[in-house]
Amino acid sequence: MRLRLLGQGIIAPGMPDWDTAVPVLRGAVPYHVAPMRPPPPQGLPMNERRRARLTTRLALEASRQAMDISELSEPERAQLQTVFASSDGDMQLIDAMCRDIYQQQTSPSPTTFHNSVHNAVAGYWAIAEGCRAASTSLAAADGTFAAGLLEAVTQAIADDRPVLLVAFDVPGPPLLDPHRHFAAAFACALLFRPLAKGGDGVALSVDLAEGTGSTAMDNPDLEAIRMGNPAARALPLLQAMALGGRHRLRLPYLDDLHLELRLT
Repeated sequence: MRLRLLGQGIIAPGMPDWDTAVPVLRGAVPYHVAPMRPPPPQGLPMNERRRARLTTRLALEASRQAMDISELSEPERAQLQTVFASSDGDMQLIDAMCRDIYQQQTSPSPTTFHNSVHNAVAGYWAIAEGCRAASTSLAAADGTFAAGLLEAVTQAIADDRPVLLVAFDVPGPPLLDPHRHFAAAFACALLFRPLAKGGDGVALSVDLAEGTGSTAMDNPDLEAIRMGNPAARALPLLQAMALGGRHRLRLPYLDDLHLELRLT
């Protein structure tokens, strides 16, 4: 499956946006971990903006960057198919909801329950963008980014239209952290269309292959983020895009399968 990448976005510790991330990913400037300060979600009405949690703020910021770079037209944005990939969703909210049910014997509020479902972030994005196109929300444990990428490129090829992929994961609460530890919050977005559509941008081919293995980051701090968050398995791909030129990458997927990526 061959596609043309139109835009990308990232929000991570020390990399609040794509412009800041590029020299870091190229190795041109040192990487320094810094606290994340995701901006308020743009495009949401006031009530939804108040209800939006960290997962939503990260996902909407990464997607905004990708869409701004791509310069999609308003009609295209309103009909943009999306894939949202998160291995565990909002574990902080799930923990709080379970505590209320067990300890307080109270039902969760409508807002809490709404935010707890796995496609809540997709719903907020659709409201912010005024988009009514199809959206998929998925999880695949540590292979979530690869699963999301495979789903998104398949939709783009099958439907012959642009597709936006957004991947995100955030650390859980102390009670769940020993069982599912994430090093840091991370989100990224990729927007692409089938290669036959032409236009400027990076060409990407994706193949499903047998065997294991993955492309690592040379920088140990970035490698720690890659290994410490399923969404951050995207970092080698983002680095290749920042460097430009030809690259061949492996992304981990299942125990006996991986994705082979080629960028030109």
